[in-house]
Amino acid sequence: MHEISGRWRLGLFLSLTTAILWGVLPIALKGLLQYMDVNTITWYRFLIAAIFLGGYLIVTKRLPSLSLLKNKRILVLMALTIFGLLANYILYMMGLNFTSPESTQVMIQIAPMLLLIGGVCVFKESFNAKQKVGLLTFFLGLLLFFNQRFEQLLNFHGDYTLGLFFIILAAILWAIYALAQKQLLKHFASEEIMILIYLAGTLVFLPSSVPSLVLELDTIGWLLLLFCGANTLVAYGAFAEALEHWEASRVSATLAITPLLTLIFMQITNYILPGAIANEPLNTMSIFGAVILVIGSSVTALSKNKNKHAK
Repeated sequence: MHEISGRWRLGLFLSLTTAILWGVLPIALKGLLQYMDVNTITWYRFLIAAIFLGGYLIVTKRLPSLSLLKNKRILVLMALTIFGLLANYILYMMGLNFTSPESTQVMIQIAPMLLLIGGVCVFKESFNAKQKVGLLTFFLGLLLFFNQRFEQLLNFHGDYTLGLFFIILAAILWAIYALAQKQLLKHFASEEIMILIYLAGTLVFLPSSVPSLVLELDTIGWLLLLFCGANTLVAYGAFAEALEHWEASRVSATLAITPLLTLIFMQITNYILPGAIANEPLNTMSIFGAVILVIGSSVTALSKNKNKHAK
């Protein structure tokens, strides 16, 4: 059983750091799409992460042992984990290419909800009344946020709808990844799993990428690429460290504000660089929906069965 340190201020700081980084990420990726295609961006993200995490594991002599993969069950779980996150990355990018950072960040929030449902169905975890209310509130917020897109979404018409479809697929595959990784953590440390994922992503996306595009980047392009590459390492590192000091439910509730941060950062971006990135048309109901969605996510996270211990 994992025991937290109780340093809740540090846990809160690290959680907010993760939320801010994830809130900015879709905006940076959208800007980078003006320089590179989806596959090349994804390849560079995996490459940068693999170099830094791999270097750290080599120095600390903590590279994963592949002998455990001789076990067929562990091999299948590893394959699901790698496929789930690789597919999540590319589908997220494909969705972002057709939509806005705000809509992408709001829609991807269904991933933890699908993880919750998956935990109930696969691992027979509890699902109490407060969680049901939180889940219903979340989906109400989702409907309100997209109130101006109903006709477009119902008719499944246009690139925007296609983009949201890709984001939903990305969320489903992230939930599959997370469920499989949960079982793999019995055999591998999280960083051991992640380095195998990063290396696999570097190999899988290399044939379809155009690495030479990096030579055409200007200063802003370079900054965006480096930020997007480092974001996964720093954000996930802060997230993992936050769990060492604070309850998982409270960390999850803090991360639920990520969509609101993306909305705020997009407003700031458009104020500083008008028209640089197309933003989501928002009305009062959309903003209210985003707030309701965050409340639903927080209620769901904070209403976990108190008898269950983090492992």
